[in-house]
Amino acid sequence: MIKKIRGKYVVLSEKTGRKFGTYATKAEAENRLRQIEMFKRLKKRR
Repeated sequence: MIKKIRGKYVVLSEKTGRKFGTYATKAEAENRLRQIEMFKRLKKRR
């Protein structure tokens, strides 16, 4: 999940609310969220 907090975009866990990074642009935050989802899928395949 991406939220805008104090003018920056923050990537958060939907379940726990844990922060995965703060980014200046929404595009950077979306890119990081895609990376996280990719690694989650790779982990499940094993």
